[in-house]
Amino acid sequence: MNEAAPLLLFFDERRFLADIEQGDDITSFRNAIAAANRHFDTRFYEGEHIDNLIYERAQFIDRMLSHAWRRFEWDKNISLLAVGGYGRGELHPHSDIDLLILMRRNSHKRYQKNIEGFLTFLWDIQLKIGHSVRSLSQCVEEAKRDITVATTLMETRVIEGDRALLEALQQKTGPRKIWPSEKFFVAKRDEQIARHKKHGNTEYNLEPNVKEAPGGLRDIQTINWVAKRHYQVTSLEELIDKGFLTAKEYMQLKRGQSFLWKVRYGVHLLAERADERLLFDHQRKLAAQFGFEDTEERMGVEKFMQQYYQAVLVLREISDAMLQYLDEVILKKDKTRETTVLNERFQVRDNFIETVGDNVFATHPSALLEIFCLLGEHSNIEGIRAATIRQIRQYRALIDDNFRNDPGNKALFMRLLSCPNLLSLQLQRMTRYGVLGRYLPEFGRIIGQMQHDLFHIYPVDAHTLQVIKNMRRFDRPEVAERFPVAAHTYKNLPKPELLYIAGLYHDIAKGRRGDHSSLGAEEVTRFAERHGLSDQETRLVAWLVEHHLLMSSTSQREDIGDPAIIYKFAMLVGDQLHLDYLFVLTVADINATNPTLWTSWKGSLMRQLYMETRRTLERGLTKPVDRFDWAEETKRHAIAKLQLRDISREQAFEVWQDLDPEFFIRENASDICRYTEAIIKHGDDPAPVILIKDSGVEVPVATQIFIHTKGLNNVFPITAACLDQLRLTIQDARLNSNSSGNTFDTFYVLDDDNSPFGDQGDVLDNIQRTLSHVLQNPSNSVFAIQRRTSRQLKHFTLRTAANISNNIDLGVTMLEVVTPDRPGLLAHLGRIFMRYNLRLQGAKIATLGERVEDLFYLTDQNNAPLGNPELCSQLQQTVCKELDSRNQEDLKGEKLLQMTLIQ
Repeated sequence: MNEAAPLLLFFDERRFLADIEQGDDITSFRNAIAAANRHFDTRFYEGEHIDNLIYERAQFIDRMLSHAWRRFEWDKNISLLAVGGYGRGELHPHSDIDLLILMRRNSHKRYQKNIEGFLTFLWDIQLKIGHSVRSLSQCVEEAKRDITVATTLMETRVIEGDRALLEALQQKTGPRKIWPSEKFFVAKRDEQIARHKKHGNTEYNLEPNVKEAPGGLRDIQTINWVAKRHYQVTSLEELIDKGFLTAKEYMQLKRGQSFLWKVRYGVHLLAERADERLLFDHQRKLAAQFGFEDTEERMGVEKFMQQYYQAVLVLREISDAMLQYLDEVILKKDKTRETTVLNERFQVRDNFIETVGDNVFATHPSALLEIFCLLGEHSNIEGIRAATIRQIRQYRALIDDNFRNDPGNKALFMRLLSCPNLLSLQLQRMTRYGVLGRYLPEFGRIIGQMQHDLFHIYPVDAHTLQVIKNMRRFDRPEVAERFPVAAHTYKNLPKPELLYIAGLYHDIAKGRRGDHSSLGAEEVTRFAERHGLSDQETRLVAWLVEHHLLMSSTSQREDIGDPAIIYKFAMLVGDQLHLDYLFVLTVADINATNPTLWTSWKGSLMRQLYMETRRTLERGLTKPVDRFDWAEETKRHAIAKLQLRDISREQAFEVWQDLDPEFFIRENASDICRYTEAIIKHGDDPAPVILIKDSGVEVPVATQIFIHTKGLNNVFPITAACLDQLRLTIQDARLNSNSSGNTFDTFYVLDDDNSPFGDQGDVLDNIQRTLSHVLQNPSNSVFAIQRRTSRQLKHFTLRTAANISNNIDLGVTMLEVVTPDRPGLLAHLGRIFMRYNLRLQGAKIATLGERVEDLFYLTDQNNAPLGNPELCSQLQQTVCKELDSRNQEDLKGEKLLQMTLIQ
């Protein structure tokens, strides 16, 4: 090695060299490397500062490579260089050891035998290397063509050989020769934009990439590369003297880097390879490793991930500000084409807002809010100049209780909520620059706070801002086309800013002990009173926050075809104004929670609930609809339609016999007519009647499957298992039978893409044939689970909860099951109901990310609710025990698969 090697206390180099002289070189190297790996890993688990481990690992590998290099004869015209991350002197457990074998001239043949021997030896001692063999001229040509090569060569150091070769390389590939700082900056900026886009332009991915995602290690490296190339320095610390970084920013970058290094080191050890993704399973294990414990309010993994998200948020904040600064310095060269004065505090220079002086925020603290109002009021302003961002970060500590209680500042915040342009973007900027969390401390507590599940794909603060963004987007024609009722309702709200306030506060109390909706209502009441809302407006926003889950839970968990359910919901809502605000809030909220979970079926349920409630409110809450009258009215309409098809009233009643009124409440007259006609035409054929078509008012929202059987048993579990094997997902099940045992079951299903498929003739034929066959020829094979549980689902070990209650009005027992989502779940539950001789009258299916919250309406064989407490307790215990056992089997299978892959 060319320079004095640092002292590595754990490595006995003399003994190592003695072992080489006495025995097998390969074995000695392997033993030394294995011992060093164990040593570093032990220090990691004992909590040693990560920087020491990263740098010392690189230093140890330097020693190994030096000794390996010296086994061969070399001259001064060839050197061994470390490049890339290893060139920076950093090395994680499973990162590549990137090497450049650099020759003064193109002399491959001269060194070929030694180079091949050296590389073979490195592979033999099981070092994971990435290497290139090039001459000086070849390096220059490659660097000219490929900025990745040019970047790699910026971080190069000598391990063995003549340092003059490295100096020549640096001189020939510096910014005065190739990739001048302007061109280099543009390429790196575009590279970062593309990389961020690949990761959804968010720091808040559920399973983030520690290295490549926004706010990750690559962002720090990008600042490092661009700034060092422009200012011609060798370290970030030198940039402080250049005025590029403040000492505080430098320390924030170093702390953030160390935290991400610690996470990345842990991920490498858990994955046993160079995996940069912080997977769910890794999150839980690292949270425990780093000392984050579960409490009543929050899981340890949620606390760990909040720290992670807050760290990358800070890093991205600095990264964005620094790149903006470099853009101004390198590209624009601080040249101004146009300046527009906005007021005595702010001006716009080339479409970017800036303060008129360095002390604006110090002398006018209110300007910390005013700048975001101006951004929202002037659509031509593209962003904030870097110097002003730095001033915001410098003076944001002025936002204290006195600032928050200042009437002028309260007025500014309300002015912001009424701004016409990109409100959600301004709130996002306020969050990123540390203003919103200081002005609303209750919001500051939820920044980066995640929920460890697949339902909520964003931390609470990002979800909240997405809700407001969704609200504002209802004005756009393309969004109004997808959400026509919500868009129309939004445009007619008398005061949309009240909706934004409700959106801002609806999840503000997440992570606290108690009901977050009630606690949030208390918080928004304090906000409303502090900001001068009227009593009526305060009551409205508080009601919206307290009941923001009401509409989604009613539409997905209740039978909204039942007029009694609609009436009950209408009584809770009270009037059209509350219904309108709640509807828009709910649609925006669901789509901001996880847009992939919004389906046409769920949308149709929401619209149906809204429209039916609207009609009920118009009719008046003093006149509830009688359920019996509703059923009789449906029968009359169905008979009238059947008579037009030459089917008499008597024939219809012979089919219906003593069907429960629920059938005529749930189904519409047109569908009942279609079912009845098909059953009559089918005659005495023992095969089931199966009718399939798309369902929806204007566009299909789900595919409806009607099944009528005579004397067949276990229709629901067989059907559920068959549909699962056909890769169809049941959204709703309406199950009815008469005293003869004839079934009148209706299923609403979607395909793997969450789409209806009624226009695919071949698919419909296959479904019809398959269902008919398995219903008439049931066997255990139909219950075999063919679909694999996804990797993400397997890592959620939620225990099953089953709650039983009797609904006297409906005459059924309601079983609510909350459990991890798994293929074949409904079929399994159906078989449990079979064993207990229960009749399933209906089911409401709700999948929320990794878990399901399903509701089953059960009776005994006499169509009566379950009256035996012991039976109910046994059913409850069986459901929990069998589903939990099944989930554990999934987890064991995953672990076995992982062990097999590793082996």
